[in-house]
Amino acid sequence: MANRHLSRSIAMQTLYEWDFNNCDDSKIDEILGRNIQEFGPGLGDDEFVLDLINGVLKNREKIDAIIIKTAPEWPLGQINFVDKNILRIGIYELLFGNRDGVPPKVAINEAIELAKSFGGETSGKFVNGVLGTIYRVIGEPGKEEGSPRKGKEK
Repeated sequence: MANRHLSRSIAMQTLYEWDFNNCDDSKIDEILGRNIQEFGPGLGDDEFVLDLINGVLKNREKIDAIIIKTAPEWPLGQINFVDKNILRIGIYELLFGNRDGVPPKVAINEAIELAKSFGGETSGKFVNGVLGTIYRVIGEPGKEEGSPRKGKEK
């Protein structure tokens, strides 16, 4: 398992426990330390997982508002903790993270993989639908990357 994927898994598990225990920010470091020790003892550099968690917490209100707007048929309180926190990580990476380090399509694919691994039967489709909608709304950044240049003469 690649370090970034493992970091995302640890971030999701940490945010899940934090959310399940009433979003007590004072416990996040303790939860993260325990999860790194249990699930990622060979992780080495934990900077990426810290960036994810701190980014989600810092932008939580904005991220949750985006979830509410993008999935109006699913009130935030009715989305299970796993899917909600996978969406939080995916939206953070998609909208607030370093796009050079994590292109939008990578952020979406990683979130879908987390949903398939940790979520329920329909979690992958749900996460894909929400993040895909957000991606299209923000104008599909990076869509032209790798495609022939526009206006290039033949």
